[in-house]
Amino acid sequence: MHARPAATPADGPLLAKEEPMAIRTNTPKLLDTPPIPVQAKIAAAWTSFMFLYVYVDVFNFYKPGVVDGILNGLIWKFDISSTLLTIFLVSVSIPALMLVLSMTLPARVNRATNLVVASLLIPYSMFNAAGATWEWAAFYGISIGIEVLLLAFILRSAWTWPRTPAAADGSVTTDPRKDVSIQSPAA
Repeated sequence: MHARPAATPADGPLLAKEEPMAIRTNTPKLLDTPPIPVQAKIAAAWTSFMFLYVYVDVFNFYKPGVVDGILNGLIWKFDISSTLLTIFLVSVSIPALMLVLSMTLPARVNRATNLVVASLLIPYSMFNAAGATWEWAAFYGISIGIEVLLLAFILRSAWTWPRTPAAADGSVTTDPRKDVSIQSPAA
C-alpha cells in the first residue's frame, strides 16, 4: 500500500470528502443523571441525618414540661452537669464528623467506618422513644423512622460500595491522582 502525499496549496482546494472529520460525542440528554460518587451519597445522608437530629431536639423543647425541667436542672431524669452535656456534645458530634470522614477517608476505611457507626446509631436513635407516652408516638415514630431510614441508606450504600479490581501488579489504586506521574523533559 502506498502512502498518498499530503495535499499542498498547489493541489487546489480540498475536496469535501478530504476535510478533517468532526469528532462526534454523545451529548447528554437534558435530564440525564450523572453518576454520583458513593462518598457524596453517604455525606448527603449524614447531612440529612444531622438536620433531622437537631430539629427533633429543638422540637422536643415544645413538649410541655421540657423547658421547665431544664430550668430546674433536669433533662429526662438526669441532673444537668458538665458530664451530661459533654455526652450530648459527643453524641451530636458523631454524625457531624461522619459527614467529613465520608468525603475524606480512603474507600476501604470509609466503608468500614460508615458500617460501624451507622449500625451503632440505629439503637441509639431508637432510645429517643424511651419513656414516651402514646400521645407522642407519631412524633417519635416519624422522627426515629426517618433517622433509621437514613442510617439504613448509609449502611446499604457502604455495604454495596463498588469494589475496584486489582491491577495486574497486584496493587489497587483508589485515587486516580496516584496514576499520574510528572516527568521532566528529556535533556
